Amino acid sequence: MQKIVGLAVLLLGSAVAGPVIWAAPADNEWRTYGHDYGETRHSPLTQVTPENVAGLKPAWSYHMRPPDAGGRFLASENTPIVVDGIMYVSTPYGRVVALDAETGRQRWAYAVPGGDQPATRGVAWWPGDNAHAPRIVFGTRAGLMIALDAKTGAPAAGFGKDGVIDLKTPAVLQGFEHAYFGITSAPVIYRNLVITGSRTQEIPAKGASGRVRAFDIRTGREVWHFNGVPQPGDRFHDTWQGDDWQQRSGVNVWVGLSLDAKRGIAYLPFGAPTFDQYGGDRKGPSLFSNSLVAVDAATGKYLWHFQAVHQDLWDYDLPLTTLVDVKKDGKTIPAIAVMSKASLLFLLDRVTGKPVFPIHEAPVPTDTDLIGESPSPTQPMSVTPPLGRTSFKMNELANLTPQQTEGCARIIKDMNIVDGRFFQPQRADSGVARFPGSWGGIDWSHASFDPVTGYYIVNSTDMASPQVMKRLPDGTYGLRDGYQWFWDKASHMPCQVPPWGSLYAVNVNDGQIVWRRNLGVTDGLADPDTGRPNMGGPITTAGGLIFIGSTDDRRMRAFDIRTGKLLWQVKVPASLYGTPLTWRGKDGRQYVGGVFTGGFWGDPAGADAVMAWALPEGQ
Repeated sequence: MQKIVGLAVLLLGSAVAGPVIWAAPADNEWRTYGHDYGETRHSPLTQVTPENVAGLKPAWSYHMRPPDAGGRFLASENTPIVVDGIMYVSTPYGRVVALDAETGRQRWAYAVPGGDQPATRGVAWWPGDNAHAPRIVFGTRAGLMIALDAKTGAPAAGFGKDGVIDLKTPAVLQGFEHAYFGITSAPVIYRNLVITGSRTQEIPAKGASGRVRAFDIRTGREVWHFNGVPQPGDRFHDTWQGDDWQQRSGVNVWVGLSLDAKRGIAYLPFGAPTFDQYGGDRKGPSLFSNSLVAVDAATGKYLWHFQAVHQDLWDYDLPLTTLVDVKKDGKTIPAIAVMSKASLLFLLDRVTGKPVFPIHEAPVPTDTDLIGESPSPTQPMSVTPPLGRTSFKMNELANLTPQQTEGCARIIKDMNIVDGRFFQPQRADSGVARFPGSWGGIDWSHASFDPVTGYYIVNSTDMASPQVMKRLPDGTYGLRDGYQWFWDKASHMPCQVPPWGSLYAVNVNDGQIVWRRNLGVTDGLADPDTGRPNMGGPITTAGGLIFIGSTDDRRMRAFDIRTGKLLWQVKVPASLYGTPLTWRGKDGRQYVGGVFTGGFWGDPAGADAVMAWALPEGQ
C-alpha cells in the first residue's frame, strides 16, 4: 500500500462551484467527530435507556498497535466516526484504519510513512460528488493534509500530489523554516471546502502563524484564509501595539471548529498568543486572541467576534464550542456555547454574536512582580457560575494519606506556594496555586447538548498550575521549572481537598447549574468518591443517558441525564481520553464505543483498544 508522510488538521469546509452530493448525518451513525458539525455530541438513538443500560455487554474489541510497533503503548484522544457501517479510526501508531462497525474486523489500513502520525483526535468524511467518490480526510503532526478513498484507503486522485498537500507554506512559517507546526484535531467538512486550524508551539513568542485556511476538498487548492493575528490592512490590526504582532505565533485554532451548515457560518475558537503565560510583549486586546470568531464559511469573511479572556496570562484557550438552542421569553434562539479553560460558560446568539444572557466585566487581581507585565483589570463573567474551583487558600490542603501530605509539602516548599485567586497573574517569587490550571477546568472535553432537556453536559477538573516565572536575557519571562501541577505525583492526588473532578448539567434556557456529581473515584481511599482529573468528554442520547470515560480511574460510565445518577460503569484496560460514540448497526442494535489507551494526568498509556458494547440480541 502506498504510504505518505504528513500532518494536517482539517476543519470546516464551505461551498464552491460544482454539484455536491450531501447526505445529512444519519440518525443511526456518528458521521463526524462531534456527531454533527454543531459539535453537539448528541445521538437521537433510544434503544439503550436508563432502565436497560446495566445490561450492556462487550460486543467486540480491536487492537490498534500493529505487530511491528514494538512493546510500547501510545496515547490517543481519538473519537472514531461511523459512516455506512464502517468505523474510521486514526491511531497513534501512524495508521488510519477502517473497521466493520458491527464486528471490529479491519477492512483496510493506511500507513503514514516517515514516522509521522495522523491527527490524534480523528478524521472527517466527505460524501463525494458526481465526479468523486467519498473521501476520508485527516491531518498529520508534520503539517500535511491527506485525503483517501473512503472505500479502499487509497490516496485520493486529484487532491494535491498523490492525495497530499503540505500546509507548511512560507506565509505560515513566517520566516522560521523549522517552526513547530502541525494538526491535532479532527476535520470538519462543509460542501466542497475543508477549513483547517493548526497547532503551534507554546514558547517562544515568535514562530508559525495560527491562521485558519480553507481548501477545495477535490483539488487541495487554497480558497481562503483568516488571520488569527490581523496583519497590516486587516480589520483589528490596531489592537496590537507597535510591532508586537510581527511573526507572533499562537492565536491558532487547535481544536475542532463548529459549523452552522444551514446558515453557512463557521465558528473559529482562537487560543492564546505565545508565550501564553506572559503578556509584557503583547499588551492590550491583541485580537483575535482567546476569541470566538464567526466567519462566512464560503469566503472566510469576518462576521463578528467575542473575546472570552482579556490579556491571557494563563493559557486559557477556547477549546469548547457547541451549537445549542435556547428557549427564552417564548422564543427559540439559535445560540452557541463557548467556554475557555477558565471554565466560564458564555451563551451567544450564533447569528449576531450578542449575549443571550448578560455578560459583565468584573474586577480581577492585577498584582504581579513581573517587570513590564500589565494584566487586564477586568475579565468577562457569565450569568452561569464557573464550572469548577476558581480559588485556593492554604487551609484547604488535603491530608488523605501520608504520601499525599509529604508530596504536597515538598511542592509547597520548593515552589513557595501561595494562595490563588481567580485570574491571579503569575509571579517570579512564588507559585500561585491558581485554579483552573493551564489544562483548564475544561480542555478538549467538548461537552454535549441534549435538545430534549436543554441540558448542556460538561466535565471539569480541579487542578492548580503553580507556575514560577524567571526573567530571560531579553527581558521577557519564561517558566522556571516548566509546566507544573499542584499534586503529589506518586499518589496521583491533588493537594487541595476534593472534589478533583466533576460532571455538570447546565440548563441553557436559564444558564443555571441543574446538578453536579463527582466524576471518578480514587481507589484505595476509605472514601473513594473524590472525583478525578479528567480529559475527554461526554455524549448524550435521546434514550436519556450520558456516556463518558475521561477519568484517570479506568472506568466507562453512564449517567441519567435528568438526575445525574450513576447507572452503569465498567472497568476498562485503560482510560478513555477522547469522547465515546454511539451508533446503530445493520443488525438493529445500538452500540456504544470508544478508544481506550490511557496516557494523561500521570496515567501511563496502557492499552491500544477500540471497544464496543451493546445489549444482548433480542433485547
